[in-house]
Amino acid sequence: MLVVDDLVKTFDGSGRRARSADDTRVLAVDGVSFDVQDGELFTLLGPSGCGKTTTLRSIAGLERPDGGHIALGDRVFFDGKRKINTPANSRRLGMVFQSYAIWPHMSVFDNAAFPVTVLPRGQRPSRTQLRERVMRVLEVTDLAAMADRAATKLSGGQQQRLALARALVGEPDLMLLDEPLSNLDAKLREAMRFELKRLQRELGLTAIYVTHDQAEALAMSSRIAVVNEGKIVQVGKPREIYERPASEFVATFVGVTNLLRGTVAAVDAADGSCRVDTPDLSVWGVMTGSPLQVGDDAAVSIRPECVQLDADTDGARADGSSGVRNEFSGEIGTRAFLGDSVDHVIAVGKQEIRNRSNPAQSIAPGNRVVLRIDHTRVAVIPPADQKTAAAGVAATETPGDAG
Repeated sequence: MLVVDDLVKTFDGSGRRARSADDTRVLAVDGVSFDVQDGELFTLLGPSGCGKTTTLRSIAGLERPDGGHIALGDRVFFDGKRKINTPANSRRLGMVFQSYAIWPHMSVFDNAAFPVTVLPRGQRPSRTQLRERVMRVLEVTDLAAMADRAATKLSGGQQQRLALARALVGEPDLMLLDEPLSNLDAKLREAMRFELKRLQRELGLTAIYVTHDQAEALAMSSRIAVVNEGKIVQVGKPREIYERPASEFVATFVGVTNLLRGTVAAVDAADGSCRVDTPDLSVWGVMTGSPLQVGDDAAVSIRPECVQLDADTDGARADGSSGVRNEFSGEIGTRAFLGDSVDHVIAVGKQEIRNRSNPAQSIAPGNRVVLRIDHTRVAVIPPADQKTAAAGVAATETPGDAG
């Protein structure tokens, strides 16, 4: 198991490590703590510049932290108090970078074998052992038939697999992957998500994966740590992160959501739900962040796929409320056909709510509908700083009518 505890890393204004109190310091990693269980694919997810790659490089030994503790099993890689900093080449880690760093003058085989061939002479396997090890890894990564091919002849996806094979040949105790799919086109990137996950499971690899791509993180991870401004703001399984965000940042960064702000007006002790009154609507949901009391400011996160639409045949009240918990009346404003789904933006009173439905349930703009939302799928969270939080329908783009 990997343990990272209270990791801190600062740089000066130029991006170099801060060396004196006079430096303009940038706190890139701010007290980060987490653990990675054996066999897990653990993802650090966050926007550019949030500190996730600096954290990964600190684990790899490519950056020296200012404080904290990093250990893999009983091996301590770094300890600020005990002045321990194990060299990168002694940590037995495999790393795949955003740039695959494939040697163009070498064959596929020689690229994969390279990390082992530069080991100290006493640590190198024999030529026969090396060939067996490399071919075994190339077989697993579907590159064995291309072993003698020039690396320059590989496609983007094949180069990505070669970078992974090169990391695996060293038989690492932990794999570190830094945005490994970001240079691939969208279709190949999606295919490689499943390929990487398959290899990780089949080989029983313990891996840390860094990405800013929410879909990638949700599809591949055993657990996700959401990172923002150098801090981990939530850790959980993909479904927990998506359905039970602990903050506005997590709700809006991971996926698309309707974000409404208001005040807690009632708490139902029987099921732990609460009602949040916004300027336009009263919405019931479940508290997924810090506990809130009646009178507290709150935000409500409603995923578009949780909004069910039906034709409004009963003529609900003009303000959007039907008198039933989380049932509202509104009018379709715009819609967008997305291939496997259709998005509607519905005007409910003065509020806009986004819905995502099966294309067979597409409803033309101008039609009145009833919106029904299961309160157990509504997250009630503390509001973010007003300067940084988005208002209204957050993390969405208003779709135009495309049928």
